Amino acid sequence: MTDSKWIVHKFGGSSLATAERFRRVADIIVAQQRGRLGVVVSAIGGFTDALLGLVASASRGTETPDAALAELGMRYRGIVEELLDEPSRGPVLAAFERDCEDIRHVLQALLLVRAASPRSRDLVGGFGELWSARLMAAYLAAREDLSLPVDWLDARQVLVVEPGEMGPAVCWDETQRRLAERGVANFAGIVVITGFIASDTEGLQTTLGRDGSDYSASIFGALLNAAEINIWTDVSGVMSGDPGRVPEAAVITDLSYSEAMELAYFGARVLHPQTMAPAVREGIPIRIRSTFDPSARGTRVAADPPAGQQVKGVSAVDGVALINLEGAGMIGVPGTADRLFGALRAAGVSVILISQGSSEHSICFAVPETSAEQVRRVVERAFASELQQGLVNRVGVMRQCSILAVVGDGMAGLPGVAGRFFGTLGRAGINVRAIAQGASERNISAVVDTEDAARAVRAVHSSFYLSAKTLSIGIIGPGTVGGALLEQLHAERERLRREFNLDLRVRGIATSQRMLLGGRDVALAGWRETLAQQGQATDLDVFTDHVQADHLPHAVIIDCTANQDIANRYEGWLARGIHVITPNKRANSGPWPAYEAIRRACREHSSHYFYETTVGAGLPVIQTLRDLRDTGDRITSIQGIFSGTLAYLFNLYDGSQRFSDIVREARARGYTEPDPREDLSGMDVARKTIILAREAGLTLELADIPVRSLVPAGLEAGSVDDFMARLAEHDEAMGALVAEADANDQVLRYVGHLDVAGGRASVDLARFERDHPFARINLTDNIVQYETRRYSENPLIIQGPGAGPEVTAGGVFADLLRLCSVLAGPL
Repeated sequence: MTDSKWIVHKFGGSSLATAERFRRVADIIVAQQRGRLGVVVSAIGGFTDALLGLVASASRGTETPDAALAELGMRYRGIVEELLDEPSRGPVLAAFERDCEDIRHVLQALLLVRAASPRSRDLVGGFGELWSARLMAAYLAAREDLSLPVDWLDARQVLVVEPGEMGPAVCWDETQRRLAERGVANFAGIVVITGFIASDTEGLQTTLGRDGSDYSASIFGALLNAAEINIWTDVSGVMSGDPGRVPEAAVITDLSYSEAMELAYFGARVLHPQTMAPAVREGIPIRIRSTFDPSARGTRVAADPPAGQQVKGVSAVDGVALINLEGAGMIGVPGTADRLFGALRAAGVSVILISQGSSEHSICFAVPETSAEQVRRVVERAFASELQQGLVNRVGVMRQCSILAVVGDGMAGLPGVAGRFFGTLGRAGINVRAIAQGASERNISAVVDTEDAARAVRAVHSSFYLSAKTLSIGIIGPGTVGGALLEQLHAERERLRREFNLDLRVRGIATSQRMLLGGRDVALAGWRETLAQQGQATDLDVFTDHVQADHLPHAVIIDCTANQDIANRYEGWLARGIHVITPNKRANSGPWPAYEAIRRACREHSSHYFYETTVGAGLPVIQTLRDLRDTGDRITSIQGIFSGTLAYLFNLYDGSQRFSDIVREARARGYTEPDPREDLSGMDVARKTIILAREAGLTLELADIPVRSLVPAGLEAGSVDDFMARLAEHDEAMGALVAEADANDQVLRYVGHLDVAGGRASVDLARFERDHPFARINLTDNIVQYETRRYSENPLIIQGPGAGPEVTAGGVFADLLRLCSVLAGPL
């Protein structure tokens, strides 16, 4: 007898589907040949289903067994002939032919009686494991690089089970006795063991049900007192989320038995809870590993895993219906729950989740959606009298639901986990239908609409730092400001990912004519060339749907245009749960009803709208105003130079040059709009003044503000060239204004003024003393002055660059990071 511990390995059907995969499994076993190995194998991929299909066809009388068996035989022989030489394959194929003959006899009987019993299904369905075990043992024995002796074990000879309420139950004493008689415990080599099949207490063949080979591995691991059980699959371990919904899902390195059982139900199908029971009883670690990456560590499931992430996994189960039983007659009545769940048990219905408030007015529970109508009838029959008397109001059924769950032992006793979970769902605009949490605090579950499930899983997964905090970004208007923003994102997003786990994905870029949509994201290096070569015609509805992808938790559209049609879409985007960031002044200075509709959409749909750059580019003008009001200060007045263009013009204009020449020079340097009348009209300053007025609590419209236009009368229309040519005709009038100011030791400045106390606003060309802060600004500076109760004698002033694409783009970028902080916690 050897003292070395057994290691049990289990390989499923997908790992044994071809001769090449048999070789891969054998390579893994050869690499593991230390100590003693138990190798539990399933049937070759697809064989069990094919065998059960033969039983079903024979019982219906629709197919003769010979043709179907011949197809299976052809595939099996092909694998055998690839793996074994002539002398080695003879015994394996001879045993296969004997088994096929036995199967024919069973199927012939079924053809006659036209019925299949569970015993006949177990008998025929279990041959696949015999075939793969014989073949694997023969192939290993023929490997020259294997030094250990090889044997194989027909589990029917030792494993005895009996029916139990929760499935087959092992008769441990009898099984242990038979195993000892077989001498396996003393074997110092590799034993290939059939999974899935066993014998009942009468000595007849039976099976362990679906996932039975995993159960076999756990049973033999316990019988052999193994040091570890390795479950080899086609995945690298238990994932932190469904990769189909969470592309950033990662392999969980360590789990407790309890965590694994919770996750096994919620989508982690690599391990069934019942199959773990023998290993759990003996405290044997289970490792989930991939045959395609055998060097990877996989997931280790044990009684005492090392401390790690608070939440190990986030997953969801679809196909759920929510049943609600409610009524005043239930309050304080003992036995209501017993009657309800007793009726469901009698009907054979499995209840997935239960939620009940302390008022006892209602009981809510979840069942498979396929059982919803049956459950409704069962409950209505059980409470027919109460329904008739009005003591129970109704039995409500809500279909198309999913159960979302977060699982982790680290949540126990830790305040704030549930708050983060439900806060994340709220910020993502996802409604929760029902909630459940056990006293162990290992699992928090919520029922959501199935259409929201993918977004919910991704949002919650991100919030617990299992993946990067991901934001899907669409940028409309990649001109001067939008282009600068894209350059800044390209330069900084890798640092933001590395330092703050922040994943900013630009998934769409749109101009007025063309748009570029990226799968995971758009490659920002060379995006202009890609847009030109691969872009498609702009369709903002398609663009919006793409940016708000189901698998991404948050979406934001950044509008870098000055377009009214784009601004008109804000309300719809916000109502869909898409956040909006913009330097576009149109929406916030437009008609009051439209302005209010945007605010209402934010409130009702938990959406966020950031627009700091609409007034002062990168300056914190709006945030400062909000801070003053939020902290209880009373605003008296606000005035400022809000146009970098007009600041430049009047900083230079002192009468020594003609005003028209300064405008022409500013236009040539790009300091004005292509049509300078857009700056000189004062409407840009008026819009900024309106925005501040509304932030200050006033309900002013643009038409309520008197605006002094610097566009001379008669030059409002016509071409830009004509305007520039005729502007000089009006230099004298402007010269008189600057001369008058200079005579009084003053300067001219174009200012927006807001009298908050009086509820009035104006935009005018005003005069200021030379020592006034407005008189001492740099060329294109913006400056804002707040007079408040706190800042009355010495007003609060904000000053800095108020124009330029880099500055404005930086302000938009800052708004984007503020949004990230709101959605996912502080950076």
